[in-house]
Amino acid sequence: MPVRVYSFPHLYCRTGMRARLLLENGMGFEGCGFGAKGVKVGEVVFSTSMTGYPESLTDPSYEGQILVYTHPMVGNYGVPSKEFRVEGIPACYESDRIHVEGFIIGELPEPSHYLSSMSLSDWLRSESVPGMYRVDTRMIVKTIRSKGVMMGVIAVYSEDEEPPAWSRMMDMLRRAKRYDELKLAYRVSPLEPIEHTPVHAGYNGRTVAVLDCGLKYGILRELLKRGFRVVRYPCWSKAEEVVEEADAVLLSNGPGNPSILDEAIKAVQGILEYRLPVLAICLGMQLLCVASGAKTFKLPYGHRGPNKPVVDLDTGRCFVTTQNHGYAVDAGSLAGTGLRLRFLNPDDKTVEGVVDADGRVLAVQFHPEGGPGPHDSMWMFDWLARRVKA
Repeated sequence: MPVRVYSFPHLYCRTGMRARLLLENGMGFEGCGFGAKGVKVGEVVFSTSMTGYPESLTDPSYEGQILVYTHPMVGNYGVPSKEFRVEGIPACYESDRIHVEGFIIGELPEPSHYLSSMSLSDWLRSESVPGMYRVDTRMIVKTIRSKGVMMGVIAVYSEDEEPPAWSRMMDMLRRAKRYDELKLAYRVSPLEPIEHTPVHAGYNGRTVAVLDCGLKYGILRELLKRGFRVVRYPCWSKAEEVVEEADAVLLSNGPGNPSILDEAIKAVQGILEYRLPVLAICLGMQLLCVASGAKTFKLPYGHRGPNKPVVDLDTGRCFVTTQNHGYAVDAGSLAGTGLRLRFLNPDDKTVEGVVDADGRVLAVQFHPEGGPGPHDSMWMFDWLARRVKA
């Protein structure tokens, strides 16, 4: 397949590095490099976020993906210190490391913020993640919107080095496993149970067990702020392990294709039999629905950003949500599962949340802890606290 290459004329890179991106449809992009030198393969996706790149880059749900930010300037406030914490958890991060395979932005300004501990480029370099800037991100995003998400390969190299050949990059793409085939949730799950207790909120005597398939720190912070002891279990844990000390269960977010996570689906089926209060978020909702007999499908280019509307069908109220997912639950497959549709995306009519008949299960596709509203959907954590108390 011939490669069609797009590049800005008279390209100047103050970092002294160049970058190449190749999409599987044969489109190639040349720009400037930052972060770490190297070559990475992943599924190319985009987010409409304007700020919050430390949170996005450390979100486990981006594991295995090359992330494109639509905002033209990224990195202007640097990288915040991890010393600023809420309930003992870093306030500006969603995990303890960067999860994206590569990061693509329009322009890379010098950082200027009194809380900055390092530049975006230094951070990516320290975690061996390649970055690309001074590239037409609009064209990349428009391509994904029209053609759908696709696999890609990003390469960053010094200006005095020979660039990797497009043919070699295409060969890497052909040999790489596709995103949909990888059990990425198991890659980001803890290997052993991890316990957290509230630092300032005061322990309420109750425990929330998390089936952790890539838990975001934001969710953990909200549980701890409500006084819960939290125990995070590996995504492949058996149901009886998860519920042993639990007063409620949270099914976490995470990356990848939910339908191939056989061990996690079996665990969720077992957890539901114990009839504890269950809050499921993002991948957790998909696993809940699949475990109950529903089906999922892949969205053309996913929902990723902090500006996604959701309608509550029970109240008619619409609120703004943060989302990061590439799969959705098939609404037609909910019949006979014991779950009913409660939240709907008004843009594409996809499922945004379900509940059960007993009011014991609340599952949402979006991230209530993201708070772009900023408090539109925080009540879901209060719902869990009330159910536990009841």
